[in-house]
Amino acid sequence: MENFNLTKNYNVECEWKDKNEGFKHVATLFLNGIKQFKTSVSYINRTWERYEFESILKKVVDLEFKNEIDHGYFLNIVKNYK
Repeated sequence: MENFNLTKNYNVECEWKDKNEGFKHVATLFLNGIKQFKTSVSYINRTWERYEFESILKKVVDLEFKNEIDHGYFLNIVKNYK
């Protein structure tokens, strides 16, 4: 499991799980330590990410931050993480 601190208030816990065909990344978004939602992305073989969990973090941003300004702000954090 890996924890990504997006801001002082938002963090995302990510983990990978084995599947019969491939694997999946699971992400849980927390706001001030309170679970907001959980989502996942399935893969058949390896992903082409700049860092592990990049795609699932982008999905979290797309699902949670609908406001254009917030979406752009958090997407920029995810794109430049690490």
